Amino acid sequence: MQYTSASFLVGPLLAFAAVGVLVLLLRWTFASGKSVVARPARQGRVDEYGLLVSVAAPSNYIEAEMVRRTLEDAGIKATLAQTLGGPRLMVFPEDEARARAVVERSH
Repeated sequence: MQYTSASFLVGPLLAFAAVGVLVLLLRWTFASGKSVVARPARQGRVDEYGLLVSVAAPSNYIEAEMVRRTLEDAGIKATLAQTLGGPRLMVFPEDEARARAVVERSH
């Protein structure tokens, strides 16, 4: 096997390139403010949930979860939101009338 002067350069150049790629990946991974991990949810006002409307305001989280499951059993997609005013059951506007009827029947 014959070695040329270029052969002795290839190994170190590949090592430097690999280290350079690792440095770039680590800088991207640990850069502040660019996390791919979701931030913890923050509580908001009842009117800060976009298209969702509040149909019930249970007194605690357990009661809210029971009502949410009742709505799901009725075929209504419901979201339990922890708002600044306490737990709220939120649904889309087209499901509001049906959801309110189900909530009234469950109490």
